[in-house]
Amino acid sequence: MKELDIIQDVILNEHNQYLHNVSIDNVILVYHNKELKVLLQRPHGLAKWTLCGGYIKRTETIDEAAARIARERTGLEDLFLKQFKAFGNPTRTRDSAITVKFINEHIDHSTEKNNWMLDYFVSLGFYTLTEFELVRPTGELSAEECQWWDILKLPALLFDHKLIIEEALKALRLHLYNYPIGYKLLPEKFTLPEITSLYETILDKKLDDRNFSKKLLATGIITKLDERRNIGPHRSPFLYIFNKIKYDEALENGIVLSI
Repeated sequence: MKELDIIQDVILNEHNQYLHNVSIDNVILVYHNKELKVLLQRPHGLAKWTLCGGYIKRTETIDEAAARIARERTGLEDLFLKQFKAFGNPTRTRDSAITVKFINEHIDHSTEKNNWMLDYFVSLGFYTLTEFELVRPTGELSAEECQWWDILKLPALLFDHKLIIEEALKALRLHLYNYPIGYKLLPEKFTLPEITSLYETILDKKLDDRNFSKKLLATGIITKLDERRNIGPHRSPFLYIFNKIKYDEALENGIVLSI
Protein backbone atom coordinates (compact mmCIF):
# COMPACT_ATOMS: atom_id res chain seq x y z
CA MET A 1 0.00 0.00 0.00
CA LYS A 2 1.35 3.43 -0.90
CA GLU A 3 2.21 5.85 1.91
CA LEU A 4 -0.59 8.30 1.05
CA ASP A 5 -3.09 5.42 0.96
CA ILE A 6 -1.98 4.49 4.47
CA ILE A 7 -2.35 8.10 5.62
CA GLN A 8 -5.84 8.23 4.11
CA ASP A 9 -6.82 5.00 5.85
CA VAL A 10 -5.55 6.33 9.21
CA ILE A 11 -7.44 9.60 8.87
CA LEU A 12 -10.70 7.96 7.81
CA ASN A 13 -10.57 5.58 10.77
CA GLU A 14 -9.80 8.24 13.40
CA HIS A 15 -13.50 8.64 14.19
CA ASN A 16 -13.91 5.15 15.60
CA GLN A 17 -10.45 4.36 16.92
CA TYR A 18 -9.64 7.40 19.02
CA LEU A 19 -11.13 9.61 21.72
CA HIS A 20 -12.38 12.87 20.25
CA ASN A 21 -11.09 16.33 21.10
CA VAL A 22 -8.25 15.17 23.32
CA SER A 23 -4.67 14.46 22.27
CA ILE A 24 -1.19 13.95 23.65
CA ASP A 25 1.81 16.14 22.85
CA ASN A 26 5.04 14.44 23.80
CA VAL A 27 8.14 16.58 24.42
CA ILE A 28 10.84 13.96 23.74
CA LEU A 29 14.17 15.19 25.14
CA VAL A 30 17.80 14.08 24.95
CA TYR A 31 21.09 15.56 26.13
CA HIS A 32 23.82 15.76 23.48
CA ASN A 33 26.95 17.89 23.07
CA LYS A 34 25.99 19.89 26.18
CA GLU A 35 22.63 20.79 24.63
CA LEU A 36 19.13 19.74 25.59
CA LYS A 37 17.42 18.70 22.36
CA VAL A 38 13.77 18.06 21.51
CA LEU A 39 12.46 15.76 18.79
CA LEU A 40 10.29 17.62 16.27
CA GLN A 41 8.57 16.59 13.06
CA ARG A 42 7.47 18.57 10.01
CA PRO A 43 4.22 17.39 8.36
CA HIS A 44 4.18 16.84 4.60
CA GLY A 45 3.85 20.06 2.65
CA LEU A 46 4.06 22.38 5.66
CA ALA A 47 6.77 24.83 6.69
CA LYS A 48 6.18 24.69 10.44
CA TRP A 49 7.19 21.92 12.83
CA THR A 50 5.29 20.09 15.54
CA LEU A 51 5.91 18.03 18.63
CA CYS A 52 5.56 14.27 18.40
CA GLY A 53 1.93 13.94 19.31
CA GLY A 54 -1.02 11.70 18.70
CA TYR A 55 -4.47 10.61 19.78
CA ILE A 56 -5.61 8.28 22.56
CA LYS A 57 -7.07 4.97 21.48
CA ARG A 58 -10.32 3.94 23.14
CA THR A 59 -8.62 0.74 24.26
CA GLU A 60 -5.68 2.31 26.14
CA THR A 61 -4.98 4.45 29.17
CA ILE A 62 -3.48 7.93 28.87
CA ASP A 63 -0.07 6.65 30.02
CA GLU A 64 -0.22 3.77 27.53
CA ALA A 65 -0.99 6.23 24.73
CA ALA A 66 1.94 8.46 25.70
CA ALA A 67 4.27 5.44 25.82
CA ARG A 68 3.04 4.23 22.41
CA ILE A 69 3.58 7.65 20.82
CA ALA A 70 7.11 7.85 22.26
CA ARG A 71 7.86 4.28 21.11
CA GLU A 72 6.61 4.98 17.57
CA ARG A 73 8.93 8.00 17.28
CA THR A 74 12.03 6.59 18.99
CA GLY A 75 11.74 2.81 18.61
CA LEU A 76 12.42 2.44 22.34
CA GLU A 77 10.50 0.87 25.23
CA ASP A 78 10.39 1.75 28.94
CA LEU A 79 11.18 5.44 28.57
CA PHE A 80 10.89 7.98 31.38
CA LEU A 81 7.53 9.69 30.84
CA LYS A 82 6.04 12.41 33.00
CA GLN A 83 2.71 14.16 32.49
CA PHE A 84 3.21 17.80 33.41
CA LYS A 85 0.24 19.91 32.25
CA ALA A 86 -2.95 20.05 30.18
CA PHE A 87 -3.38 22.69 27.47
CA GLY A 88 -6.66 24.01 26.17
CA ASN A 89 -8.19 27.30 25.06
CA PRO A 90 -10.47 28.39 22.20
CA THR A 91 -7.57 29.80 20.17
CA ARG A 92 -5.05 26.93 20.41
CA THR A 93 -6.36 25.48 17.10
CA ARG A 94 -5.92 28.77 15.27
CA ASP A 95 -3.86 26.91 12.67
CA SER A 96 -6.84 24.64 11.90
CA ALA A 97 -6.82 25.86 8.29
CA ILE A 98 -3.49 24.09 7.93
CA THR A 99 -5.06 20.90 9.26
CA VAL A 100 -7.91 21.23 6.76
CA LYS A 101 -5.41 21.71 3.94
CA PHE A 102 -3.44 18.65 5.00
CA ILE A 103 -6.51 16.40 5.32
CA ASN A 104 -8.03 17.53 2.03
CA GLU A 105 -4.78 16.85 0.19
CA HIS A 106 -4.69 13.25 1.42
CA ILE A 107 -8.33 12.10 1.32
CA ASP A 108 -10.80 12.10 -1.54
CA HIS A 109 -13.51 14.29 0.00
CA SER A 110 -13.78 17.69 1.68
CA THR A 111 -13.58 17.92 5.44
CA GLU A 112 -16.81 18.86 7.18
CA LYS A 113 -16.66 22.16 9.05
CA ASN A 114 -17.67 20.42 12.28
CA ASN A 115 -15.13 17.62 11.98
CA TRP A 116 -13.89 16.75 15.48
CA MET A 117 -10.27 17.05 14.37
CA LEU A 118 -10.82 20.78 13.82
CA ASP A 119 -12.77 21.47 17.02
CA TYR A 120 -11.62 22.70 20.43
CA PHE A 121 -8.83 20.33 21.52
CA VAL A 122 -7.37 19.64 24.94
CA SER A 123 -3.81 18.37 24.80
CA LEU A 124 -2.13 16.44 27.62
CA GLY A 125 1.52 17.38 27.84
CA PHE A 126 4.14 14.72 28.60
CA TYR A 127 7.89 14.97 28.56
CA THR A 128 9.99 11.92 27.75
CA LEU A 129 13.68 11.43 28.53
CA THR A 130 16.06 9.13 26.70
CA GLU A 131 19.66 8.81 25.57
CA PHE A 132 20.61 10.44 22.27
CA GLU A 133 22.70 7.55 20.93
CA LEU A 134 19.85 5.05 21.33
CA VAL A 135 17.27 6.90 19.22
CA ARG A 136 16.70 6.61 15.49
CA PRO A 137 13.97 9.22 14.87
CA THR A 138 11.16 7.77 12.77
CA GLY A 139 8.48 10.48 12.86
CA GLU A 140 5.15 9.18 11.61
CA LEU A 141 3.39 8.51 8.33
CA SER A 142 2.37 12.15 7.96
CA ALA A 143 5.85 13.53 8.72
CA GLU A 144 8.16 14.66 5.95
CA GLU A 145 11.03 15.24 8.38
CA CYS A 146 11.79 14.20 11.96
CA GLN A 147 14.91 15.49 13.72
CA TRP A 148 16.45 16.86 16.91
CA TRP A 149 16.49 20.61 17.64
CA ASP A 150 18.33 22.53 20.35
CA ILE A 151 15.59 23.51 22.79
CA LEU A 152 16.99 27.07 22.80
CA LYS A 153 17.00 27.36 18.97
CA LEU A 154 13.58 26.16 17.86
CA PRO A 155 12.12 26.54 14.36
CA ALA A 156 8.65 27.97 13.68
CA LEU A 157 6.11 25.72 15.40
CA LEU A 158 2.44 24.98 14.79
CA PHE A 159 -0.35 25.70 17.28
CA ASP A 160 0.87 26.31 20.85
CA HIS A 161 3.73 23.83 20.69
CA LYS A 162 6.35 26.44 21.61
CA LEU A 163 4.42 27.10 24.83
CA ILE A 164 4.19 23.36 25.53
CA ILE A 165 7.98 23.02 25.18
CA GLU A 166 8.54 26.01 27.47
CA GLU A 167 6.22 24.51 30.10
CA ALA A 168 7.92 21.11 29.77
CA LEU A 169 11.28 22.73 30.48
CA LYS A 170 9.84 24.48 33.56
CA ALA A 171 8.46 21.17 34.82
CA LEU A 172 11.73 19.34 34.14
CA ARG A 173 13.65 21.96 36.12
CA LEU A 174 11.31 21.56 39.08
CA HIS A 175 11.40 17.76 38.93
CA LEU A 176 15.20 17.83 38.77
CA TYR A 177 15.27 18.55 42.50
CA ASN A 178 13.11 15.54 43.37
CA TYR A 179 13.75 12.85 40.75
CA PRO A 180 16.98 11.22 39.45
CA ILE A 181 16.47 12.69 35.97
CA GLY A 182 19.99 12.00 34.71
CA TYR A 183 19.55 8.22 34.56
CA LYS A 184 17.77 8.37 31.19
CA LEU A 185 19.81 11.21 29.69
CA LEU A 186 23.36 10.00 30.32
CA PRO A 187 25.21 6.91 29.07
CA GLU A 188 25.55 4.01 31.51
CA LYS A 189 28.95 5.22 32.73
CA PHE A 190 29.72 8.92 33.20
CA THR A 191 32.03 11.28 35.05
CA LEU A 192 31.09 13.82 37.72
CA PRO A 193 31.84 16.72 35.34
CA GLU A 194 29.47 15.15 32.80
CA ILE A 195 26.53 14.85 35.18
CA THR A 196 27.26 18.33 36.53
CA SER A 197 27.19 19.69 32.98
CA LEU A 198 23.84 17.96 32.39
CA TYR A 199 22.27 19.68 35.40
CA GLU A 200 23.80 23.02 34.42
CA THR A 201 22.38 22.70 30.90
CA ILE A 202 18.87 21.90 32.13
CA LEU A 203 18.90 24.61 34.81
CA ASP A 204 20.69 27.09 32.54
CA LYS A 205 22.99 28.19 35.35
CA LYS A 206 26.49 27.51 36.64
CA LEU A 207 26.82 25.18 39.64
CA ASP A 208 29.47 24.87 42.32
CA ASP A 209 30.76 21.54 41.00
CA ARG A 210 32.35 20.34 44.25
CA ASN A 211 29.31 21.18 46.34
CA PHE A 212 26.94 19.69 43.76
CA SER A 213 28.95 16.46 43.51
CA LYS A 214 28.99 16.09 47.30
CA LYS A 215 25.20 16.52 47.53
CA LEU A 216 24.57 14.14 44.64
CA LEU A 217 26.80 11.44 46.15
CA ALA A 218 25.05 11.87 49.51
CA THR A 219 21.74 10.78 47.94
CA GLY A 220 23.25 7.38 47.12
CA ILE A 221 21.77 7.36 43.61
CA ILE A 222 25.19 7.23 41.92
CA THR A 223 28.07 4.85 42.64
CA LYS A 224 31.77 5.38 42.00
CA LEU A 225 33.48 2.72 39.88
CA ASP A 226 37.08 1.54 40.00
CA GLU A 227 37.42 2.75 36.41
CA ARG A 228 38.72 5.94 34.88
CA ARG A 229 38.14 7.72 31.59
CA ASN A 230 41.33 8.87 29.90
CA ILE A 231 40.47 12.24 28.35
CA GLY A 232 43.97 13.70 28.05
CA PRO A 233 47.33 14.17 29.77
CA HIS A 234 46.89 14.06 33.57
CA ARG A 235 43.09 13.92 33.13
CA SER A 236 41.60 10.56 34.02
CA PRO A 237 38.45 11.15 36.09
CA PHE A 238 36.68 8.26 37.77
CA LEU A 239 33.54 6.85 36.19
CA TYR A 240 30.19 6.54 37.96
CA ILE A 241 26.95 4.66 37.38
CA PHE A 242 23.45 5.05 38.75
CA ASN A 243 22.56 2.75 41.63
CA LYS A 244 19.42 1.12 40.18
CA ILE A 245 17.97 0.20 43.59
CA LYS A 246 18.39 3.74 44.92
CA TYR A 247 17.19 5.11 41.60
CA ASP A 248 13.94 3.13 41.77
CA GLU A 249 13.44 4.21 45.38
CA ALA A 250 13.95 7.84 44.39
CA LEU A 251 11.41 7.52 41.59
CA GLU A 252 8.91 6.02 44.02
CA ASN A 253 9.48 8.25 47.02
CA GLY A 254 11.34 11.26 45.65
CA ILE A 255 14.60 12.78 46.82
CA VAL A 256 15.62 16.17 48.09
CA LEU A 257 18.52 17.63 46.14
CA SER A 258 19.22 21.23 47.09
CA ILE A 259 21.29 22.73 44.31
